[in-house]
Amino acid sequence: MSVLRFVSLLMLAIWVGGLGVLAAIVAPSVFGTLEAQDPANGAVAAGLVFGNLIRRFQHVAWILGVALALVLWARALIGPRPRRVGLRLWTLTAMIVMTLVGAFVIAPRIDAIRQRTSGPVRNLPDSDPTKIEFSRLHGASNALMLVTLVLGAGLIWMESKDTP
Repeated sequence: MSVLRFVSLLMLAIWVGGLGVLAAIVAPSVFGTLEAQDPANGAVAAGLVFGNLIRRFQHVAWILGVALALVLWARALIGPRPRRVGLRLWTLTAMIVMTLVGAFVIAPRIDAIRQRTSGPVRNLPDSDPTKIEFSRLHGASNALMLVTLVLGAGLIWMESKDTP
């Protein structure tokens, strides 16, 4: 049982840690570097690079999410049953759903805006409906990522408080 608990903690650490690294380190680095190299189009290139990184990481997150659910179910069946197993499964489901919404609802709309906009969206006037929609979608994407990160940290906390 302690091996399954360790595996759960490891998968959660990869998922939550990966989100944290992408948001706090990779995004600012990619945007800062590419914008410094090409002030006119660096933001566009950075958006493409970071979008690709997020898409790849989402696949990892889905695999981890399904694997975490299977491990949690196995732990519940084998026993002793983890505390608040239902809450953990619902939290995990919410994390997976938020990742799916980001990938299949928000990201395609952001990509469509980028494709129909020449140059960086940030260069559009603040009153431009395209810029307003892009900002709204970008904010929603960031919010989903942040909530997923917080829920994942909560799951790590629950796992760490569970008695073997």
